[in-house]
Amino acid sequence: MNSKSGYTYDVIIIGAGSVGVPAALSMAQAGLRVLVLEQFASQGQGSNKAAIGGIRATHSDPAKIRLCLRTLEIVATWEETYGHNIEWTRGGYSFVAYREQEEQTLKNLLTTQHRYGLNIDWYDKDELLEIIPDLNREQLIGGTFSPEDGHCSTLLLGHAIYDQAKRAGATFHFREAVAGIILENGRIAGVVTDKDTYTAPVVVNVAGPWAKEVGALIGLEHPVRPDSHEAGITEPVQHFLDPMVVDIRPAPGSANYYFYQLHSGQIVFCITPKPNIWGLDRRETSVFLPMVAQRMVGLLPRLTNIRVRRTWRGLYPMTPDGSPIVGWIREIPGYLAAVGMCGQGFMLGPGLGELLARMVSQGPENSGALSAEDREILDILSPYRAFEGQEALK
Repeated sequence: MNSKSGYTYDVIIIGAGSVGVPAALSMAQAGLRVLVLEQFASQGQGSNKAAIGGIRATHSDPAKIRLCLRTLEIVATWEETYGHNIEWTRGGYSFVAYREQEEQTLKNLLTTQHRYGLNIDWYDKDELLEIIPDLNREQLIGGTFSPEDGHCSTLLLGHAIYDQAKRAGATFHFREAVAGIILENGRIAGVVTDKDTYTAPVVVNVAGPWAKEVGALIGLEHPVRPDSHEAGITEPVQHFLDPMVVDIRPAPGSANYYFYQLHSGQIVFCITPKPNIWGLDRRETSVFLPMVAQRMVGLLPRLTNIRVRRTWRGLYPMTPDGSPIVGWIREIPGYLAAVGMCGQGFMLGPGLGELLARMVSQGPENSGALSAEDREILDILSPYRAFEGQEALK
């Protein structure tokens, strides 16, 4: 999309988080005039700062596999390309199985994962214990391991992408809340904030937990609901754990949990609540730590005496089927939604940001010019899909 006279910007991005900042970088690098509007005081102050930093391509959804494979390429080469140390560590991910149900689920997913080029395999008990020696051996069947996945600092990567986006020419306005979206003849024409008015032919909604409210400004009903998840971090100890460990067994109060060790020695951990805790409340609870501690110590007895330093709570913008919503909204030309990341915006963001830049550069009328791979991703994540089923490793 070429710059158009009469418009202040080529594209306005609503939200400076896990998706908005990478999108701004890619769009600015593509030569677009980009404005990012953010209600908070700086980038990454919504859900992004609550993320624990894991990045994996080992999903069950082909669209997320493709996007996260690209994210892994970007993150793994970031310091070499741009010079920022983001504490990238390629420790891998391991999904463990202590019951036949999880064993069968993980093995069944390998067919799709291998078809899309993932380096992941099943390891029987003794093989998995060579990778993670401290696992509880009792009733352990085995698990999958993907060595090319890893983790990095959410704060360092977020700031690095923001810094590079500014260098590329993107403009950021913080502490500026969107109050309205301007339409002319049914098309996007700009945005009104609590401070000013800006014109652009394209608006991108990447507002995370607040995406539904942004859509409502122009009469759209995005099926996105924020769900509260809690996380925590321990004191630092000598390094003993390389992969992110994920246990997908359900238990009272939780659907699964996962944890890994930072390069600086702390254990970072998170739990998926069941039932969901809907709403925008980000206050910590008294039930989280006893629940997750029991599960973690049961899986990794070595953690018994480690001390927890801090807990916090973040928001997962959930969709009905556990997969993001990405695409042009037909009813309002120029409006692009990239919402409902379901707690995986940090790992999807860099890859998705590049895709959004290609979409805006081509324009909604020229989507056929995108690659077959891009079109496949957009078909899977379409705002107009049926929202049936659930993504197995969400």
